Amino acid sequence: MSASSVSRRRILSLWLPRLPIDRIQRFLGSAGLGNPTHPSIVVIKDNNALVIHALDEAAERLGLYIGQPLANARAMCPDLKVFDADVVADAKTLSDIADWCDRFTPLVALDPPHGLFLDITGCAHLFGGEAALLTMLVRALARQGFAVGAAIAGTSVCARTLTRQASGSIVPDGGEAAAIERFPVFALGAGEAITTGLRRAGLKTIGDVAARSPGEITARFGARFSTLLAHALGQGDAPISPRKPLPDYIVEKRFAEPIATDTMIAMTLSRLADTLIASMEKQGKGARRLEAAFFRTDGVVRAIMVETGRPVTRSAVIDRLFRERLDALADPLDPGFGFDMVRLSASRTEIVVQEQRDLDAHVHDNDELAALIDRIAARIGGKRVVVHLPQDTHIPECAAMAAPAQHHLAAAVQAEWPARVESEPPLRPMRLFDKPELVTVPFATVPDGPPHQFTWRRALHAVVRVEGPERIAMEWWRQDGRQLTRDYFRIEDAEGLRFWIFRDGLYDELIDKEGKSIPAKWYVHGLFA
Repeated sequence: MSASSVSRRRILSLWLPRLPIDRIQRFLGSAGLGNPTHPSIVVIKDNNALVIHALDEAAERLGLYIGQPLANARAMCPDLKVFDADVVADAKTLSDIADWCDRFTPLVALDPPHGLFLDITGCAHLFGGEAALLTMLVRALARQGFAVGAAIAGTSVCARTLTRQASGSIVPDGGEAAAIERFPVFALGAGEAITTGLRRAGLKTIGDVAARSPGEITARFGARFSTLLAHALGQGDAPISPRKPLPDYIVEKRFAEPIATDTMIAMTLSRLADTLIASMEKQGKGARRLEAAFFRTDGVVRAIMVETGRPVTRSAVIDRLFRERLDALADPLDPGFGFDMVRLSASRTEIVVQEQRDLDAHVHDNDELAALIDRIAARIGGKRVVVHLPQDTHIPECAAMAAPAQHHLAAAVQAEWPARVESEPPLRPMRLFDKPELVTVPFATVPDGPPHQFTWRRALHAVVRVEGPERIAMEWWRQDGRQLTRDYFRIEDAEGLRFWIFRDGLYDELIDKEGKSIPAKWYVHGLFA
């Protein structure tokens, strides 16, 4: 394919100029507390003064504006309704809208504080063209209670500029410079200092600035502004940063009539799984991470993810895993008025390695164990199903590492643990505490003898048998001035209970800054069977 036949990127820019106040009014309206007749504003603290952060249409008609001090606004409108800004809630709302926009393209990027970029390259025809897509998106957000501006261009900077100056514009490829040349220079969003400098230089519109040579602009206002101007004029563009990485494979189903029953949801997932497996099979791949996204008609999006220990190549396995996941949800899937789209994606895939399975029973056992782990992980979470792997260290609490079983099953099967010497008692206890517990030792044989009695959990234990000491020094790369040498003892008390006790530090290590001896501390680290 020639370079000329490859279409350039198409970027749809969304801007929600009244997002903070729209969010509040949507909440009040849903609670039956809204009163649209009163002008409303959102205020934020700026330089120890409250100024307008966002305002509704009624307040704007009164002549109020963003950045105006609250005192001046109240003088102009005494019955003004004032709300405090909540930047975190606004960001959450913008993120929710971005999730909803995933139904149009998986490449959605944030344009803080109140904007979004959608890369619609190659997908606008699915919605009847760019004009139909733009209209559909704006009307849908307006129905949800948001004031919104939108524009489409070949670069994100140009689309963003048009969104704020000429909402609804669709610029053909190569027409960026002509589309924005009449707008004032502040429309580029370059900052107050550069905008003021441009005006003082007599450059009032973007076209005035574009008429000057790039070298002149760079020398006066810097390379960053020169690059911004070039992108606005369609001369190259910086790529947008999507919120989510693009999945390896995506299949989806749209519905003219929303679905809401469990049967229809399960049937849709099953059909999508068949299509997804067929697509991956052509390239010899299997899925390791799968995500099902459910798009509700009211804009709410719910995503469910499952992971597998081995690449999945059968749709029946996908069906089973999602059934387990959906059945175990603490917050059940709420269809509301129904889902109008369901998407199944494989965000992580691997090449499938063929193995001999007919005559090798060991392979079958591993497959069944991996399938069991996947089903349990789908119900309770992958981080809760673990295997233990040996570590090359003599520090007791570091001798084993818990790792997710789905990703480390093969390593656990092949792991080699220290072998126990026949007819010898175990050197390590069956039960090792996550954190050693302090015990009280009234006296012990010095310099390296065991205690004669100790108090643990308010019970006194008399020592009748002792094995040790086993001296364990901290590794030099772990020492930070507090890691002391330990002397471990295997101890049996008069009741027959067996403990693993250690003294933290040698007596020549237990010295304070003034050179005085510090009493040794003793700990119980585990219990023998």
